[in-house]
Amino acid sequence: MTLLSFGEIIWDVYPNKQTLGGAPLNLAAHAALQGCDAVMLSAVGNDSLGKEAVKQIEALGVETACIATVEPQTGKCVVTLDENGVPRYNVLEDVAYDRIPFSSALPKECDVLAFGTLALRGEHNVLVLKKILGDIRFSEIYTDINIRPPFYSDESIIFCLSNATIVKISDEELPTVMRAVSAQSPDCESAAVMLSERFPNIKLILITKGAKGSFCYDTKEKRFISAPAEPTQAVSTVGAGDSFGATFLVHYMKTGDIPYSLSLAAKVSAFVVSRKEAIPEDMKEFLGSQIVTRYVKNEK
Repeated sequence: MTLLSFGEIIWDVYPNKQTLGGAPLNLAAHAALQGCDAVMLSAVGNDSLGKEAVKQIEALGVETACIATVEPQTGKCVVTLDENGVPRYNVLEDVAYDRIPFSSALPKECDVLAFGTLALRGEHNVLVLKKILGDIRFSEIYTDINIRPPFYSDESIIFCLSNATIVKISDEELPTVMRAVSAQSPDCESAAVMLSERFPNIKLILITKGAKGSFCYDTKEKRFISAPAEPTQAVSTVGAGDSFGATFLVHYMKTGDIPYSLSLAAKVSAFVVSRKEAIPEDMKEFLGSQIVTRYVKNEK
């Protein structure tokens, strides 16, 4: 499977440390760890953080040929703590990932294109993404509706829904999505049905509900497939949704088996929640013992 992940490369800058992230990057890294050929399409600045980002991304096994170096500084989210230790987040604007160029290194065909809403906060990236959608063939187009106030709009949400074939939304973000499309729903299941009727291009709708598990609505078969949440000791939820989406995509594209892929996604995201990092240092060991073995058995 080949994955083209479009969007932000962003550093979370704390008073005493810096951590590389961004939902599209986390998605690409988790997909690469599970055997996917992942390509990151983004931009960094000509600065030390940009150079370090490319170095770390290469170490994660993600292709960096489509990461451009541009004039604005590398993306940052500056995290400060108030007198009570409560964090405040300042996502900088007009940074490198707001100026992602169309790359001549892009493949002519790709299995999956993935993108979210944050990188669509400016018109430049919207135009680039439209060109990608027009010029490159994809088997599936995946979007994760990441609501990052104030960096989203009804238009960006509708753009994602209008172009995707596989959509992932958390239950916390679902009300915002429904307001964007001028609809109301009493529950997550009804919302999934309503979205499928409004956007007939969507094949699968993934709804994650934290400790309450997740489900996939197969819009063509008009059926719901559910998976319980895996028991875990929660440490941090950062990157959990990205690991969920990556795992589902990789195994769904390999097998076409929705229940199996959904179950694996729940296992992997539960493991990520039990760690501080969005991409845990012991991720490979976990995948080797839990995922690869199960996948091989499933194929026999």
